[in-house]
Amino acid sequence: MKIAVIAMGKIGLPLAVQFASKGHEVTGVDVNEAVVDSVNKGIEPFPGEAELQDRLSELVPAGKLRATTDYSDAVPGADAVVIVVPLFVNDETWQPDFGWMDAATRSLAENLTPGTLVSYETTLPVGTTRTRWVPLIEEVSGLKEGVDFHAVFSPERVLTGRVFRDLRAYPKLIGGLSEAGAAQAREFYEAVLDFDERPDLDQPNGVWDLGSAEASELAKLAETTYRDVNIGLANQFARFADRNGIDVYKVIDASNSQPYSHIHRPGIAVGGHCIPVYPRLYLFNDPDATVVRSAREANAAMPSYAVDLAAAALGGSVANKTVAVLGAAYRGGVKETAFSGVFATVAALQERGATVVVHDPMYTDDELAAFGWTPYTIGEPVDAAVIQADHAEYADLTPAQLPGIVALVDGRNVTDAGAWTSITRIVIGA
Repeated sequence: MKIAVIAMGKIGLPLAVQFASKGHEVTGVDVNEAVVDSVNKGIEPFPGEAELQDRLSELVPAGKLRATTDYSDAVPGADAVVIVVPLFVNDETWQPDFGWMDAATRSLAENLTPGTLVSYETTLPVGTTRTRWVPLIEEVSGLKEGVDFHAVFSPERVLTGRVFRDLRAYPKLIGGLSEAGAAQAREFYEAVLDFDERPDLDQPNGVWDLGSAEASELAKLAETTYRDVNIGLANQFARFADRNGIDVYKVIDASNSQPYSHIHRPGIAVGGHCIPVYPRLYLFNDPDATVVRSAREANAAMPSYAVDLAAAALGGSVANKTVAVLGAAYRGGVKETAFSGVFATVAALQERGATVVVHDPMYTDDELAAFGWTPYTIGEPVDAAVIQADHAEYADLTPAQLPGIVALVDGRNVTDAGAWTSITRIVIGA
């Protein structure tokens, strides 16, 4: 098949590589010329994705994968077009910003030819595929969905850093606007993906048709919103445990020993492109979902709560204290700051008068400074530290590496309690 993948980001590029690995002719489209040039040289434009560089080194010279900034070079004559353009959500209003997706859909439509399958993989509010994208494609292209082309929604369900593994591990969900569209989507994804055996599932691992685009859109929102709500519940338990001298980790482990309890872990923040964002997309359709809204608000308040803990350990205030925030990334081992708790943590400390410095083993000092932060080097004196990301490098951290430290707020519970017996070490909920 001839396949076009729109947006060569941390999901789109591995998808394009996966499709090409199955022997298909794949062209990636991206507005970033540097990304396009990197792909065409067979060089990964971002680090940290397992298997990506090895596959690029094989596929690009073989002519199976290339990239372009020109939709007219990739879309006409394609058997399938897969769209993974980012959809942003306003951090204050919680409203989705469809700007980039609208522009990509319009450019796609201007070059669409009959017979193409159009698959949206970007997570969307329920109903967006049918009521926003398809009418736009029809208006611009003059083609009719269900007659000249088929549109489906098939959410990406992978985690950066392990995309290829996740593509094999999880069922590929699809939802069409018609049975014929769903059938074409099934045929497409079965031709470009491989699936691991999953005896734990009620049906074989593979392509699962959910019956409609709306059901497929909701499935992605549901699986990620569940995690945010669960973490919100864990954080509420943790704050109660703090007030009552209870170790919430022991409580959670005890609760989860019963097979119907699956409580997640509390922590300083919920970050990344998915978990803090998709509940807002769900609320776009269902603004009266009080459980979802309350959990999102509870999780968003955790960085400020962590700073409160630090202030209490320093005698009631962080004013005029030097506090190191350890970890700019939203999670350990990933060089990505999307919706990272670092932003709220730094802001809360600064609002309370602290001098804030930031460290992350995955970022250079210049990269940290570009965010407007003062970079911190392990070994420099501080009054306190807050661990924001669970990087492996922080697991063996000791007070000696943070001269002058009085208190550590371990927001991820990654440090060794035994190494901190002489210093106040605080873990949320423990």
